[in-house]
Amino acid sequence: MAKKKIIRVAKVQVKAGEASPATVGKDLGPLGINLMEFCRQYNAATQEQRGFVVPALITIYEDRSFELETKKPTTASLLRHAAGVSAGSSRPGHVRAATITRAQLREVVLAKLSDLNTTDPAQAEKIIAGTARSMGLAIVD
Repeated sequence: MAKKKIIRVAKVQVKAGEASPATVGKDLGPLGINLMEFCRQYNAATQEQRGFVVPALITIYEDRSFELETKKPTTASLLRHAAGVSAGSSRPGHVRAATITRAQLREVVLAKLSDLNTTDPAQAEKIIAGTARSMGLAIVD
């Protein structure tokens, strides 16, 4: 069997288990893939991660078929969950949205370590702490 020709690779970030043609239509509609099929596959793949925003990579072939690859939840989504808030601060650096403990930060680091551009947990902790600060989250020991 000949390999299918890839025409596009698209990325989307949708809440886990909540994809619908209405939420992904403007991003994926122009690409010509079956939106209902994408939503069915995405929701099945991300069912256990409900409450998080999960990025997905969609490889689209010239016959309009596609392959779906889900990633780990976004760092911001993991931090919001750890802090128990629905959103970060509207004015990071001025208004604190919430606080998280160093232990909670380490849990997020362990969850995201394979996605980061380092294998050193101490360096990864600095990267995630920077994201937390930019969201208006304070880290306490």
